[in-house]
Amino acid sequence: MAETSEFDSICPYNDAEAVEALNKVANHPGVLAISGYLFPDEPVTYLRNALKSVHSIDEFQEIVMNRAVTTCMDQTVHNFSYDGISYLKGQKGKYLLMSNHRDIILDPAITQVVLFRNGIPMTEICVGDNLIKQSKTVEHLLRSNRMIKVIRGISARELYLSSQILSRYIRETITSGKSAIWLAQRQGRTKDGIDTTEQGLLKMLDMSGTKTFQENFQELNIVPLSISYEFEPCDVRKAREILISRTSKYVKSKTEDLHSIAIGIRQKKGDVHLNIGLPLTAEEIEMASKCDKNDRYQAIRHAVDKRVIAGYHLWRTNYIAYDLVNNTTKYSDLYTKEDVEMFAHYTEHQLDKVERKLDRDELRKIFRGIYANPVVSKERLAAGEPLRID
Repeated sequence: MAETSEFDSICPYNDAEAVEALNKVANHPGVLAISGYLFPDEPVTYLRNALKSVHSIDEFQEIVMNRAVTTCMDQTVHNFSYDGISYLKGQKGKYLLMSNHRDIILDPAITQVVLFRNGIPMTEICVGDNLIKQSKTVEHLLRSNRMIKVIRGISARELYLSSQILSRYIRETITSGKSAIWLAQRQGRTKDGIDTTEQGLLKMLDMSGTKTFQENFQELNIVPLSISYEFEPCDVRKAREILISRTSKYVKSKTEDLHSIAIGIRQKKGDVHLNIGLPLTAEEIEMASKCDKNDRYQAIRHAVDKRVIAGYHLWRTNYIAYDLVNNTTKYSDLYTKEDVEMFAHYTEHQLDKVERKLDRDELRKIFRGIYANPVVSKERLAAGEPLRID
């Protein structure tokens, strides 16, 4: 690989750095309270002692993170299922998981739990530096958990240079077999329930390629990933952001991402499914390589989008919302009258959490759309229509 110093500003901590950082985190005054929530059956000092006792990132992820995420799932997920794990076995770390993005932390965290349960090495995870910049404690935790810093909010030239470094790091980490990597298919979470890949992301990945377009993408071994929540994490906050963005530039508060993380962790999620899709094939990439300029990236994007949407699991909440939005009974055989009443009550309960000055009818319409749009995407995929709705 290239000189490590080139990647110092974005790469995860090594074992020694993580041990030092986690010792500092252990002394944070909030650790005892967090320990009581994440490890209710352990002494209140469990987390502090665990953070001080780990000797490596592997130990931290096994003793702390895997248990913490499992506890969160036990408390907030009704049924959890996954499929497609066979696509990752035998890959020896040489793949790029390209996932839809519904929750800031849980999407990659749940993925890591599935890998751990199947004896597959956990991946490094690309995370926006908007989270890492929240506090030094947050940075210590994230970079000790194999997080790669994705720099945002900088000038065009700075972004170009930063993207080059990120692209090289991702490619060299994967092709060397050092680690697989989890990467969201777009910057930021999907707010409207429509899972599509950003073309700019694919261009960033290709920046570091030194071979042909076809070889550059084949060596990344892209594996599309879909995570589906019966109850969308932070659904009403997403609806609120969409509504406000219609009339003005939406500006996040300083602590908004941390609040979203906390809500995502605590919110009831109903059933959750993780689908690991078929890796992009050599034939698909070869076909893309024969297209002109940007059309090549569009072809890769469509291949990823199709896998993500095909792997997305639809729940009763999706079907109910679709029928409500479209004033139809098309999917009424997939839910009951009681289910409709439940969803109506849930919707109003969520809408009550935001400021009253917002247009309630428009907010409700957006809220339902978040749940209805995955059904629309599935229908478009089945009909061979363009997957983008806007």
